Amino acid sequence: MLLFVISFAALVCTIAARPPLGYLENQFIAESGEVRSAAIKRLLEVFGMDDPPAMHGHKQPPQYMLDLYNTVADVDGVTKDPYLLEGNTVRSFFDKLRSEQVEFRFNLSTVARTEKILTAELHLFKLRPQATLTFNRHHFCQVSVYQLLDTSKNNNTQEKKLLSSRLIPVHSTGWEVFTITQAVRSWMSDERSNLGLHVVVRTLGGSQMDLKLIRFASGRNHHQSKQPMLVLFTDDGSRSTTLENIDPNDTEVSSDLPSAPMSGPPPRIARSLDYSEEDGASSPCQRQPLYVDFEEIGWSGWIVSPRGYNAYHCKGSCPFPLGQNMRPTNHATVQSIINALKLIKGIDTPCCVPDKLFSINLLYFDDAENVVLKQYNDMVAGSCGCH
Repeated sequence: MLLFVISFAALVCTIAARPPLGYLENQFIAESGEVRSAAIKRLLEVFGMDDPPAMHGHKQPPQYMLDLYNTVADVDGVTKDPYLLEGNTVRSFFDKLRSEQVEFRFNLSTVARTEKILTAELHLFKLRPQATLTFNRHHFCQVSVYQLLDTSKNNNTQEKKLLSSRLIPVHSTGWEVFTITQAVRSWMSDERSNLGLHVVVRTLGGSQMDLKLIRFASGRNHHQSKQPMLVLFTDDGSRSTTLENIDPNDTEVSSDLPSAPMSGPPPRIARSLDYSEEDGASSPCQRQPLYVDFEEIGWSGWIVSPRGYNAYHCKGSCPFPLGQNMRPTNHATVQSIINALKLIKGIDTPCCVPDKLFSINLLYFDDAENVVLKQYNDMVAGSCGCH
């Protein structure tokens, strides 16, 4: 009887010492939350960010940026040709003055000083001339873009520097593009020198035209889609030097990618299915789907395109003898032979890993509501091999 009492008391103490079930559940949730937070933070680092940009609702990106994205990327965001884009980053900035005058200023504070400025363009939307146009004899006008400089101390006038000048048809309508790279480089070296741009329209004879007749969309009276825009091409120096130096004429490379890329996440039931460890060991090395869904991660509020992408992963065995379909390196072939002959203890079979990696393109809003197109290297397993 005494033994039973002692045993029962010990059992009670043991149960009392255990944390309640609710506590364990809360601890598991907390740990899961910490793991998710750490994973998201690491993924942001892969995309070159410290924090996700603020959500901007259903703000419409410039059509130019959408067209550029569709030119360089397929429906999954995978780069069609790594040589299509100049640099690896393109940003669009809207005019901050929003003035009815032909003066424009752009805030470039989101551009890192370490980025190399490749090309800067001023995009202006030329409106159709008014019906009261009286100088029909003029078929062309000269449009000049100037960089505004400090006011001259001698005569107290605004100094300016010519950046770009060309002829455009008087009766045309649509986007006109002017190169202003020189000005942007000077602004990046000294942001205080960013006093803006000034546009002058003249006849072929040199006399200044009435800006009420030759007009560019600007100010609050015109739709956002036609506002003056600065488009900046830069390179942050992170281009891959490993597996993605692809010759655009290499037909073998393009054949590694699926002919009909997956444009959305596979069904959830399909994503939950996977090979068992035994199946994975017996199956030969091959590429398997791995869909990254930006909506599930919580990034759909600031990423314009794509909704997600298929990163793929490599899975399977590299058994002896390694055939050429396994795409083995010479080193892997030798390792496979040593393993098969058991010449050296502890030598494993070669591993199934990506032997070609491709970049993806992301079109997104940054914290300043600028639309950015950025190319990220080594994001998609193009093919797998035994290494």
